[in-house]
Amino acid sequence: MRTEVVGAGGVRIGVRVEGNESAPAIVFVHGWAQSARAWDTQFADAELRRRFRLVAMDLRGHGTSDVPSGGYDDPAAWAGDLASVLGLAGEPAVVVGWSYGGLVLADYLRVRGTAGLAGIVLVGAITEIGKGHPGGRVGPAMRAALPAALSADVTEALPALRAFCEGMSVREVPGPLVQSMLGTSLTVPPAVRSALFRRDVDSADVLADLDVPALVVHGTADEVVDVRAGEYAAGKIPGADSRWFEDVGHLPFVEAAAEFNATLLAFAEQRASAGARTER
Repeated sequence: MRTEVVGAGGVRIGVRVEGNESAPAIVFVHGWAQSARAWDTQFADAELRRRFRLVAMDLRGHGTSDVPSGGYDDPAAWAGDLASVLGLAGEPAVVVGWSYGGLVLADYLRVRGTAGLAGIVLVGAITEIGKGHPGGRVGPAMRAALPAALSADVTEALPALRAFCEGMSVREVPGPLVQSMLGTSLTVPPAVRSALFRRDVDSADVLADLDVPALVVHGTADEVVDVRAGEYAAGKIPGADSRWFEDVGHLPFVEAAAEFNATLLAFAEQRASAGARTER
């Protein structure tokens, strides 16, 4: 099912909802220049669908969401968008942030704390951005794509985005998926692709203050977000669990889908059980 919520500043945020309507929610937040379709493999998983309500948002400027002129450098805007999705999903929810989605999740924590969160999962994620911030370290595929991938000139942007999408995975993934990701990236306006990088964010205090369970998942061969960014987050968050996927790139939820889905299911079930005990 496709629906929408009203995010910060009246921006309409596209949302994909499937699974068990009466169950606790897992909310998925995609990365730069992608969409809610990134989570197709999770939405197709029978056990995740049976046990949880699956909710995936399109970030502002992406997918089916509105494309406002601003808000891309404002933590309050990202936090407001995610809060609206959480309101639809039902709280508390486990929130999964992939790649840039990890920074969006950090913005939510910065502005709203852990309200409505049962736990968080960072997947190949950045939690910071800007020069010198260890939580924002990127790999060679990301560095090679910039600045051409931000260009309004398709002759510059297309080859860069194609190489970037191909560089997301280390293990073989279906060709149609790579083409779909490339197509999605091209639907994100160049101005939006650029705006997401015009930020300077330090999240050390935000991560250190986190008081809900966290799981950090990262492919050891990730060439988009350096694995050290994941290690940094895992080291800063009190009591964080971590799972390093060997010889996996930036798409552990596709490259090692069965293992990823089982890991996510176990974490989310643990949080659901803990919530049920608290309510008694």
